[in-house]
Amino acid sequence: MNWESILSFARGPFFQAALLIFVAGMLYRLARILTLGWKPDRVAARGSRFGGAVKSFLKGILIWPFIPWVKNTYSRNPIIYWAGGLFHLGLFVTIFLGAAHELVWKSLLGFGWPTLPTPIVDWLAAGAIAAMIALFVNRLVNPVLKLISGPAEWANLLLVFLPMTTGYMLTHHLWLAYEEMFSLHMLSVDVLLIWIPLSRISHFMFYFFSKAIHGADFGKRGVTP
Repeated sequence: MNWESILSFARGPFFQAALLIFVAGMLYRLARILTLGWKPDRVAARGSRFGGAVKSFLKGILIWPFIPWVKNTYSRNPIIYWAGGLFHLGLFVTIFLGAAHELVWKSLLGFGWPTLPTPIVDWLAAGAIAAMIALFVNRLVNPVLKLISGPAEWANLLLVFLPMTTGYMLTHHLWLAYEEMFSLHMLSVDVLLIWIPLSRISHFMFYFFSKAIHGADFGKRGVTP
């Protein structure tokens, strides 16, 4: 089997199967979360649940991540704060605001959206890769993280690192021929899609539910302030 055949398989049937597994797995996990239900309130609300949820999102997305001294995470481990923030930002921009990936989204969804200039996406992708290396080293040397890290945690890092790295090399025509690197990139993406519903990486979907629920609980203020 030559590289053209491998690329055709990775972009075609393997990608379609991986995408199907990803969607089905995430829907299953979502259904499991929704069937847990909402705990009944035994005290009348004295505040706004909706306002509490909105405040929770604003603090989590727009305010707290960019003010180091607000969160204890920075004082406890600044590497996790900065590297984790840069990794998530670079990953989001690369997947959703890069021109090449936007074409993939357009082919899947039938519509597209404006993208960022390639140099900006490129620098953020490189930053995300560097951040993942820093997080890997930090997990190796931090005694607490090292103690709680098992095969699943190392697999999470590796299976996200490979698509990002091969994609960056593909863009810059590094190391291998274009067809070979494109094949490795697509294969790593396919494996990641299958892995996500089985792992903690799926937290990106449940993050929004937890933010809304916790914010609503704090917003209702069950006791007199």
